[in-house]
Amino acid sequence: MNSVLIAILIMVVLSLCKLNVILALFIGALAGGLISGMGVTDVIGVFTGGIVNGAEIALSYALLGGFAALIAYSGITDVMVDKILELLKTSKTKKARVLAKVSLIITLLIISMMSQNLIPVHIAFIPILVPPLISLFNELELDRRLIAVVITFGLTFTYAVLPFGYGQIFQNTIVTSFQNAGVEINFQDVAPNMIIPALGFVVGLILAVFYFRKPRKYLNKESDLATSTVRVSKSTILTALVAIVVTFTVQFFTDSMIFGALGGIMIFFLSFRFKWSDLDVELVNGIKIMAYIGMVMLAANGFASVITETGDVLPLVNSITDVLGDNKAFIVMGMLLVGLVVTMGIGSSFATLPIIAAIFVPMGAELGLSMSAIIAIVGTAGVLGDAGSPASDSTLGPTAGLNVDGQHDHIWDTCVPTFIFLNIPVVITGFIAGMIL
Repeated sequence: MNSVLIAILIMVVLSLCKLNVILALFIGALAGGLISGMGVTDVIGVFTGGIVNGAEIALSYALLGGFAALIAYSGITDVMVDKILELLKTSKTKKARVLAKVSLIITLLIISMMSQNLIPVHIAFIPILVPPLISLFNELELDRRLIAVVITFGLTFTYAVLPFGYGQIFQNTIVTSFQNAGVEINFQDVAPNMIIPALGFVVGLILAVFYFRKPRKYLNKESDLATSTVRVSKSTILTALVAIVVTFTVQFFTDSMIFGALGGIMIFFLSFRFKWSDLDVELVNGIKIMAYIGMVMLAANGFASVITETGDVLPLVNSITDVLGDNKAFIVMGMLLVGLVVTMGIGSSFATLPIIAAIFVPMGAELGLSMSAIIAIVGTAGVLGDAGSPASDSTLGPTAGLNVDGQHDHIWDTCVPTFIFLNIPVVITGFIAGMIL
């Protein structure tokens, strides 16, 4: 049995059984490493070494959590939500509530998509924008599982099909991976061949909107993000707005969520509108809330390092031809499923591409597939699993924003819905693309 497959299955099953994700990642890595022939000390060494690769994103999450807490402390979010709630209470018609739900979903969808391309801040917007809207979601009885799917759609669909921002990085990685496999393709060839696979995301989103359309009640708990708020004034609101603009601007020009968050935090401290001691309390509280997500990312990088070190990723891919022979349909589907498994474990479609392209490109050529079909298969196999993976920032980000009151489970409310509604349709459309292009 392939050690990579076993490691990922153990991690996923334990996560579904509600074992802490960090423990599930470590146990899965340990099992996979031992099965591959590595010693316990070797597994621990590789796992620990891999953690270093996730240090930047972990610190980013923590600082963004602290910044989000300061935003909540400023009172600007309360003002915004209170205004919307007043409008809803004034107009209690069903039409008004439906309009409010639709408006929220469309707004979050647009912002999620913009975060990958137009304003490439990635997940930085989630802890700032989503937690303040929780009370509004509760009032509207809006199913947070739908919000998780909407945000994850914006984070994954966009880089898969649009060649800008993170999409440019993703599609350039495909080009580079093909070159490393001995095949030259143009950057302009990638996006057109990803259109059919990406339609699966759209179909899944539509199905999710329909499936999660019914009201879902949540308790009106206090958010853990901010322990208090100051007396709201024009100056505190202005400070918060300037801090938000500075955060996104700094991140845009430095490509660093860490320095973006630090820039916004410093605006609060240097504005002298708040007591530093109070700001410090809120900052530390926000860091604590988001630190767990950062810890998961660290463990995920350790897990990815171990399964890569086993050397069993390529044998997993090669086993497709051994088992399925030269049946084109079965092999194309097998390629996609291997991509899904690998990305689910690594938690990054960008890191999966070089691994699978090394064998998928020559395999596709041997099958007589067109270059367009091979591009579609490799791109689809890479993007599969980002939605639904317990270790992906595309799922960890939405959970971080939606679970500030402890009523949104990472596995069952984010990972499972996004896996079903985003991964499964993309497997189908990716298969179609591989067969007809």
